[in-house]
Amino acid sequence: MSDSSRGEFSSSFGFIMAAAGSAIGLGNIWGFPTQTAQNGGAAFVLLYLILAFVVGYPILLAEFTIGRHAQSNPVGTYQKIKGGKRFVPVGFLGITTVGFILSFYSIIAGTMVAYFINPILKLMGLHQASAWVISQGASSNILFASIFFFFTILIVAAGVKNGIEKWSTRLMPTLLVILVVLVVYVLTLDGAMEGLKVYLLPDFTKVMHTQLFTSALGQAFFSLSLGVGSMLVLASYTSKKENIVRLGWLVTLSDVSIAFLAGLLIIPAMYAAAASGTQIFDETGSLISGPNLVFQVLPALFDTMGPIGIGLSIIFFFLMIIAALTSTISMLEVPVAYAVDNRGMSREKASIIIGVVFWAVSMIIALNFDLLFNFVVSATTQFIQPLLGLFICIFVGWVMNRNTLIEEIKQGNPEVANSLFMKIWPFFIRYISPILIFIILAQAFL
Repeated sequence: MSDSSRGEFSSSFGFIMAAAGSAIGLGNIWGFPTQTAQNGGAAFVLLYLILAFVVGYPILLAEFTIGRHAQSNPVGTYQKIKGGKRFVPVGFLGITTVGFILSFYSIIAGTMVAYFINPILKLMGLHQASAWVISQGASSNILFASIFFFFTILIVAAGVKNGIEKWSTRLMPTLLVILVVLVVYVLTLDGAMEGLKVYLLPDFTKVMHTQLFTSALGQAFFSLSLGVGSMLVLASYTSKKENIVRLGWLVTLSDVSIAFLAGLLIIPAMYAAAASGTQIFDETGSLISGPNLVFQVLPALFDTMGPIGIGLSIIFFFLMIIAALTSTISMLEVPVAYAVDNRGMSREKASIIIGVVFWAVSMIIALNFDLLFNFVVSATTQFIQPLLGLFICIFVGWVMNRNTLIEEIKQGNPEVANSLFMKIWPFFIRYISPILIFIILAQAFL
């Protein structure tokens, strides 16, 4: 039986929106489009879509299955399932890793808040204040990261139904509507069609490059928020009546759809900015990527549009805030779930204490930005996260009892036991996904 004190999603839609929100973040908005342009255009898009379902989906379903079966956090899940005690340190590593990801992520998200406020201050004639908020100095980073942490803690403290589900079901559709509106508008701008060609027409000279395969695999893995426990914890709050095979497909489809839409926005917008005189290539001739894409190219494009550019800037960075917030609430939920499940804390107390701990970590990173930021990002996302995904494959594929797996998946989907799916999925978890994750790790170390 489910522990009612933990909370539960009231609908499959609420769960899908929360899980999709966890997967869809800032990386989808600027990471995927830039990688697409740098790795063969449509060739990268096609390979990414294939790998998201071939590699990402099997691991996502593995997290859904063990999370709902144990109805606990990453540590509690390994403690409850037979053979999992040896994997408890993996659960603690996941909780710690997601906390550090939350810490650096909130600094970027705080900068999105600053760029959202910037045009509003300009409209009010507060030009000195508007320049300060986007200075990205230690003081502005601390202020806006703290604001973002406050809202994240507030939502998680409200619980599963009244916090995570309530806000995810509002924020995710809003994100989709704003994204579609911006895509339609940007495609009408001069230069946008050139960007659309780069995005949709494949560069077949890059199709066989190892880097194309590795980049697409990495993007598919990380964009689905795998390994750190977010999806496992969200699944622990879903009803036994839900068809988790279908939910996994819908979450994966939502994630790749938003990434694809983001590409339709960002790449044409970059070339529209170039048509207005903005530099979109770096010294090596590659498209500007990472934070520079959002914080330099797009504001420069908005500045060329006059009054309408101010409105679009406000809308765009509001979109970025939504994308970030739907991810951070699921990140904080992972250690909070551990405190509630294993330590008997109230949700409110756990949210505040753990939120303040990782806020302090975020402040340390902000005060030592040049020294720590890139190190924490690379350590967590390039090395630890795929390693955690590898452990999930080993546990579900080789340690967990197959009948236990089948019985859990059958709940809400009785006919799945004898389906082709149950013949294929275990094979991917045992062999295909671990091998491909190992490729990511090898590439990262090399």
